[in-house]
Amino acid sequence: MQFTFCGDLPRPIPVSLVVLVADGARPDTLRAALDAGTLPALARLRAEGGLHTVSSVFPSVTGPAYTPFLTGLYPGTAGIPGIRWWDRARSATHWPGFARSYVGTEARCLDGDLAASARTLFEHVPSSFGAFTPIGRGLGPAQRIGFSWVFGLRAGWTHFRGDVRGWLIIDRAISTRVVDHIRRERPDFVFCVHPGIDKTSHAAGHTHPAVTDAMRIVDHTAASIRRDAERDGRWGDMHLWVVSDHGHSAVTSHEDLAGLLARWGLGVLAHPWILGRGRDAAVMVSGNAMSHVYLELNRRARPFWPELATRWEPTAERLLERDSVDLLMLPHTIDSCEVRARDGRGRAMVRRSGERFTYEPMNGGDPLGLGGRVDAASPDAAHDACARSDYPDALVQILQLAASSRAGEMMLSATRGWDFRARYEPITHLSSHGALHREHMDVPLLLSRPAARTPRRTVDVMPSALAALGIAIPPGLDGTSFF
Repeated sequence: MQFTFCGDLPRPIPVSLVVLVADGARPDTLRAALDAGTLPALARLRAEGGLHTVSSVFPSVTGPAYTPFLTGLYPGTAGIPGIRWWDRARSATHWPGFARSYVGTEARCLDGDLAASARTLFEHVPSSFGAFTPIGRGLGPAQRIGFSWVFGLRAGWTHFRGDVRGWLIIDRAISTRVVDHIRRERPDFVFCVHPGIDKTSHAAGHTHPAVTDAMRIVDHTAASIRRDAERDGRWGDMHLWVVSDHGHSAVTSHEDLAGLLARWGLGVLAHPWILGRGRDAAVMVSGNAMSHVYLELNRRARPFWPELATRWEPTAERLLERDSVDLLMLPHTIDSCEVRARDGRGRAMVRRSGERFTYEPMNGGDPLGLGGRVDAASPDAAHDACARSDYPDALVQILQLAASSRAGEMMLSATRGWDFRARYEPITHLSSHGALHREHMDVPLLLSRPAARTPRRTVDVMPSALAALGIAIPPGLDGTSFF
């Protein structure tokens, strides 16, 4: 329960917020299900509050794409540059691999890897509850489900067997426990993740009927929470939001990026085998449609592309000859990044100076398809400049990730129909995400009450949550409130 002060006496304000993450839901898929009458509870929310399409973050992948919801920060700012990353500074990981993967037991390291300055919604709102959230800093054991070793083993067994229906069973179990906890404890803030849409999309494709079944579980959760709140007289003071962290698109071809670089004669480290002797490059794939490539691994200080170009330019050119590579991004400084595209679209420089973002085509190139030079005076103007392109919010997203000291010296975004991981997945992915394409970056945001301004990004969710709960928004966030 939050409080304001009237005279000398505290007065409780019975406002609460429930955020349901429909992990992997596309806005068009959700909208079609709403229009078809498949999701009556969510359709009712749309009628009362509104359904918006907002921009996720780069990389558009579970884990990094949760930092906006819970910290108000981009993945680069928060220190979570990918679902896999290589620790050049050797400050977070351990010998001998110095590599991180949140796929598996190291998911428990995510809270510790977050930037020390990042303060989560759970820390702002002591009366909180989290379900299946990869970020839980600020939650006690009794405030969090889906994080125990027993639950982790169950989820791992389901994942590595490629058990699509098993994920729906997990979703239903999460729903039951969350609804029961809200009914009994009435926390001020609840963050509940439903992973079924994402898991079924990877295994069966994002248009498979199992994806609709997973959406029905989210609808059932929303309906049950609302039913209890209306019965107890709490609904008038409750916000209920549904959001996704990334989209999906069909994959028909898989590039073994790590194996490719090894065939080119480089010593490569990559998950799951990170104990190799090669120290030339580390390939860290996320989603699986994006990848960081770290170069010259014996160097402890981060090198930027101008320093690396003499040796590594041939490798960059060869990568852009691959059908799998759509965009190649090469950080020049913490505030500038070169972007190259395949198919003759050329090169451009993306730069940031304070709040200003510029896009400067090189030799007539236009890799992001923005139609020429862009000079945007603010992040919102930069968002608008990319709105009609294939790469929503690309100027801001490329630079927030390139600025991270944990990002690779090369950042790759895959071509439609491709991803960068051909081996070691428990199932062949029929749908993937992580890239800068619209299908991956556009996500739905469903609100139970109208917003005061049009939401733009998932990074706006956290400050808006604070505003909805009557809590002061701290300075230094990447997002802004839409209330």
